[in-house]
Amino acid sequence: MLGLGGSLPLATNALSADIYKLGNNQRIACNRSLTAGKLQNISCKSFAYVLNSVTSEFYRCQVSVAVTRDNKTILKTEADGKCTSLGRIFPADSSYSFDATETEPPNTNAFFGSGGTAIWVSDAAALKVRGCIQLVTGIGPDLLNCVDMTFDPQK
Repeated sequence: MLGLGGSLPLATNALSADIYKLGNNQRIACNRSLTAGKLQNISCKSFAYVLNSVTSEFYRCQVSVAVTRDNKTILKTEADGKCTSLGRIFPADSSYSFDATETEPPNTNAFFGSGGTAIWVSDAAALKVRGCIQLVTGIGPDLLNCVDMTFDPQK
């Protein structure tokens, strides 16, 4: 009995590993700043997307690390992270694959502000793709619009 009970979590973990897929477009952004007393702050943020390949529910996960230091010593470190569900792309369950990416946050290289997020999800069983763009409008909630496309591997 103990052997069977011990093997169930492994089966669940193996199933989860097949269902939840990490996107290929992870990004990282870092900055440095000087404060009074010759202290230097260094911080980095990175994000990735995870998709449930059966339900098309996707999550945005973000991690951040910050360090405060002087010329000789690290004085403080902070780390934070969380994953947030962003809903489903398709209403029905199937066999999905996906990728997602975001524009850069506002900086001297990103003239148009924070821009948006592109999410691509394909349904291998139905031979269709849904391309979605989420725009940060600055007035009200973010706007998410999707376009459905089909593809025929025989052509």
